[in-house]
Amino acid sequence: MEQFKKDVLAGLSSNPKSLSSKYFYDAIGDGLFVQIMNMPEYYLTRAEHEIFKTKTKQIVEELGLKKDRYFELIELGAGDGTKTKELLSHLIANEYQFDYLPVDISQNALNGLKASLTTELPSLSVVPKQGDYFGVLESLKTSDHPKVVLFLGSNIGNMLDDIATKFLSQLSVALRPGDRLLLGVDLIKSAEIVLPAYNDAQGITRAFNLNLLTRINRELGANFDITNFAHLPEYTEQDGVARSYLQSKVAQTVRIDAINQEFKFAEGEKIHTEISRKYNDEVLGRILSKCDFSIHGKLTDRKGYFADYILVR
Repeated sequence: MEQFKKDVLAGLSSNPKSLSSKYFYDAIGDGLFVQIMNMPEYYLTRAEHEIFKTKTKQIVEELGLKKDRYFELIELGAGDGTKTKELLSHLIANEYQFDYLPVDISQNALNGLKASLTTELPSLSVVPKQGDYFGVLESLKTSDHPKVVLFLGSNIGNMLDDIATKFLSQLSVALRPGDRLLLGVDLIKSAEIVLPAYNDAQGITRAFNLNLLTRINRELGANFDITNFAHLPEYTEQDGVARSYLQSKVAQTVRIDAINQEFKFAEGEKIHTEISRKYNDEVLGRILSKCDFSIHGKLTDRKGYFADYILVR
């Protein structure tokens, strides 16, 4: 709660204003994001799921997994595990020896995943890890076992390039030479395809974005009038970065009791809430040139919307 207060104070005191996307994910936000992933406009999940469903054997080969060698399969930001279950089912059916360690900041998401895996894949060894990615990885460094890290869903797209470089550099430090990372990224394409994914016709993404203000109201005693804010996504293919904002419809003042502050908003003023970086080989290569990872393989869906890169430490 203290960190939430600090981050909200810093974000709304900055110019331009911003709020961290990590606070989207309370119990309501988790449920809304699951709905988003099932929306017809949200191609990202379907495209990556297609890769996991139709190229499972190739994924295993590219990851260099051996049936007679135990490994730890670590997933950062596991969510509901829909795509990962395709890989897990294949590994279990072919008698690979491993533990699955889903990592997520949301205990609610981990509880749901553990429950579904217990039902669907009862023989799977699941060791959930709640918390910060690097905190969890640091705790696993004492293990000598080979590690395969999954970072799917274009989660790295929520970072600008300098932050992604720092993230991957930190991740490489937490791994040993030969360990592998399966990195899912959304590929650069036209606005006609990308923008609807962040502005669906049913308004689920709008509700997801606005829920951030509802959470601040509930947890920090704020008086945001949700009807006075609009969901605003922006994207150009040239830039390759989708951005989401909450835009004030009127001039207004909002009070947040927990931090004893008032914040003024001009009509049309935007709060930046999220980015979604799109990738190609050039963009990823530029980032990896400063990290201890090299590209070992690349798998795409049939439309070429999404890619899963296999990186080797």
